[in-house]
Amino acid sequence: MKSKTTVLLTGALALALTSAASAADIVDTAIAGQFNTLVAAVKAAGLVETLKGPGPFTVFAPTDEAFAKLPAGTLESLLKPENKAKLQGILTYHVVAGKVMAQDVVKLDSAKTVEGQSVSIKSSNGGVMVDNAHVTKADIITSNGVIHVIDAVILPK
Repeated sequence: MKSKTTVLLTGALALALTSAASAADIVDTAIAGQFNTLVAAVKAAGLVETLKGPGPFTVFAPTDEAFAKLPAGTLESLLKPENKAKLQGILTYHVVAGKVMAQDVVKLDSAKTVEGQSVSIKSSNGGVMVDNAHVTKADIITSNGVIHVIDAVILPK
């Protein structure tokens, strides 16, 4: 009887550890979603390890379609090694320290970004806007924070 209990407990512990280990961080969640351009930009900016870190982070994540709205040549230029610092500034402008869930975002009128400036936040019956971008999906939970999907790339002032 003792060995059967040990086997059950060991199996339960292994399952619990597997579940905990499989919780995806912000980068892995973005890779699995519709954020190919964002992931490429994060890699080019050297921010992968930061966004895989403990956080917590809140990321306003532009979709691939949002990046496609940028003027022709803008993204290609930003991805060049000589523009790494500028790209880092733009990407960190999409990140807020801490885990800010949708229910908290709607109570704010601004939030300080990791880049150092603040984004404006406007809530109405039409939804939530962060600077000039609409939040199209909120509260994608990750192991080290939360992602809110936006429909435009927001730029520091």
